[in-house]
Amino acid sequence: MSDLFEKSIKTLELPAVLELLSRHAVSDESKARCLRLRPVTDAAAVEHLLDETDAAKTRLGLHGSPSFAGVKDVSQALNRADHGGVLNTRELLDVAGVLTAARRVSDYDAERQGEATAIDRLFSALHVNRYLEDRIRSAILDEETIADTASPELADIRRKMRAAATKGRQILQRIISSPSYAKVLQEALITQRDGRFVVPVKAECKGSLPGLVHDISSSGATLFVEPMGVVQANNELKELQAREEKEIDRVLRMLSGECAAQRENILYDYDLLVQLDTIFARAQLSYAMDAGRPLVRKRGGIDLRRARHPLLDPAKAVPVTVALGGAYDTLVITGPNTGGKTVTLKTLGLLCLMAQCGLHIPAGDQSAVQVFDRVLADVGDEQSIEQSLSTFSAHMANTVEILKQADDRSLILFDELGAGTDPVEGAALAIAIIQDVRGKGALTAATTHYAELKTFAMTTAGVENASCEFDVQTLRPTYRLLIGIPGKSNAFAISRRLGLDESVIENAKAQMDNESVRFEDVLTQLEEKRQRLEKAQNEADRLWRQREEDARKARTFREQMEKARDNARSKGEADARRIVQQAQRQADAVFAELDELRKQQQRQADYQTLNERKSDVKRRLNEAESDLHRHDDTPEPIPAPSRPIAVGDTVELAGVHTGAAVLAVNGDGTLLLQAGKMKMTVKAAQVRLLETAEEVEQKKKQSDAARQRSGPSVQINTAARASAELDIRGLETLEAESVVENYLDAASRSKLGTVTIIHGKGTGALRAAVHQLLKKNRQVKSFRLGRYGEGEAGVTVVELK
Repeated sequence: MSDLFEKSIKTLELPAVLELLSRHAVSDESKARCLRLRPVTDAAAVEHLLDETDAAKTRLGLHGSPSFAGVKDVSQALNRADHGGVLNTRELLDVAGVLTAARRVSDYDAERQGEATAIDRLFSALHVNRYLEDRIRSAILDEETIADTASPELADIRRKMRAAATKGRQILQRIISSPSYAKVLQEALITQRDGRFVVPVKAECKGSLPGLVHDISSSGATLFVEPMGVVQANNELKELQAREEKEIDRVLRMLSGECAAQRENILYDYDLLVQLDTIFARAQLSYAMDAGRPLVRKRGGIDLRRARHPLLDPAKAVPVTVALGGAYDTLVITGPNTGGKTVTLKTLGLLCLMAQCGLHIPAGDQSAVQVFDRVLADVGDEQSIEQSLSTFSAHMANTVEILKQADDRSLILFDELGAGTDPVEGAALAIAIIQDVRGKGALTAATTHYAELKTFAMTTAGVENASCEFDVQTLRPTYRLLIGIPGKSNAFAISRRLGLDESVIENAKAQMDNESVRFEDVLTQLEEKRQRLEKAQNEADRLWRQREEDARKARTFREQMEKARDNARSKGEADARRIVQQAQRQADAVFAELDELRKQQQRQADYQTLNERKSDVKRRLNEAESDLHRHDDTPEPIPAPSRPIAVGDTVELAGVHTGAAVLAVNGDGTLLLQAGKMKMTVKAAQVRLLETAEEVEQKKKQSDAARQRSGPSVQINTAARASAELDIRGLETLEAESVVENYLDAASRSKLGTVTIIHGKGTGALRAAVHQLLKKNRQVKSFRLGRYGEGEAGVTVVELK
């Protein structure tokens, strides 16, 4: 990589983007690698880097990021261990950290599903060494502590050390607690000197307590004496401490040897983890920038759609759409100062460099970049006082180097080409430079204020004008890039808005030649026409989008209606089928009972009458089944009832000749019916009334009389029917409320203290309806959701009064 290319990379602010990238990395080495990233010049290598970023981004979205905590450079420590050195506790813990990170990242990969990706090989190449990891972790608790379990010998030594220390303290405790030594001791405490337990003795009483003097206070009034009875215990403790240090050194040497034996695998894992850390940092930066993968081309140029400069505030940056290298190989960007020309130039070069580093770019879908061997830029004020270079000289020095290195694999970016010198000479020189780099096959983008370059772009094949839009009314740039239209500097308009005298402006116009005036007038007319056309296009686009939205809503509504119709038809057919099946079972039971009667009364039975009854029942069942499978969608007319349907009436479902009892009349006019063991909720218009109120009242009286005759037995049967659980899953809300009320009545009569209502979790609507009913029911003392093991939110446990 040439010095000029490296300088251009800094000019285009790639290092600032890499600094953002490094903030997403975890390990120090990965951060350093992010900062050292440089563009790859091989298209296949760029594709592979982008494949890695894609794969990591997909995994981030599905499973989050793997943990790279604990990934530290252990190469020096392992190399020393390989040469027979002993690693300290900190170095061994760092090795264990790498082993732990490798295991966790390997476990993270175990969750992967789907097709193979570009980073699978990195995960599969990791070596998981749980044995060595556990050996180090169990032996070293922290940087300062070796565990007793590091070895059986160390555990035995420390047990003896604790016993010796306890023995010495007990002797000293008796001394400081003894009244006979109260006048001898300066204080009743135990302390240490040179690692040995001692007591403070008054200097004048040193003969009263035989022992070894280990220290004297600064005033000389206190002697720190080790009593003779403690000397042996302290000597034993000292010996044990020496053995402990020797055993710890042996444990560390053993662990260092095991690490040295696994040196190559550990270092390989470390490198893989750093690579993965860097790749996932690229994926996290892609999310942070709302970026995406561009198409990569060997040839064919650049096509950026709604591209944003990655260092600008996304909420304020105006996206630009720019192409270069397709229909034209040179782009001349004009417009007023601060209009966004330089930002456009930098965005063009920076996004190409980012893509060649394997980074996603903040641009729209189908954006494409070409892989260049070098991106060379002359952007910004290069004036140098130290080298005595003017702005023009500094730019020209860069331009000379650019012309030397430019070829058909280069992207050349010029900012204010030819500026800083005489306008006539500068414009001529700028045109000559552009023609030179075009002759070498390089793609070129240049910003300028020279009208000569605008004319050159309009009259030269392969060269295109572009301009940064400027709102003269507000004196503010819009930062929109317009391809194919040369821009105006708008110096006169800006000066007029700022209050410059009109006579001065007219005098300035008079100084311009007629060709320049006509050219500026043509640009003004073109701009006005462009704005009108753009406004019309925007309105047409708005109407088209509105039409598409209306059409989409219409399609959605039609699909919903068709789905609702199909659901209603399917539900009705299913309900009818269940009713017919229930009737079939009841008929079979009747037939069985009739067969039993026939066996008991063989001589007295009227076989002809029995067969007629069977045939009649069978005929009615066949008619019901025929009605079910009839494809005629025209419903049978239902006569209006002579009176409102009331609780206790018997009705017949439309299309199914089966009676059902009315259990409840709901507030919205629907009826809760029971046919056999099945309950359902239907509209009143879907049933035919079969029994009169008088017949119902007569049946009720007969039922009450039978209940009185049966006495306590009915109460017993009712209690027998009440269960401790009620399952209402699958019922409609209104139907479920009626079932729950009847169940609570039965449970209360059965003296059940606690019952469980199973309503399922689902959307929560059925649970809410049940809870609302329980709040109003006077038989309910309290209720709660199920606990763990009871069904949790899928059941409600009710305590009855």
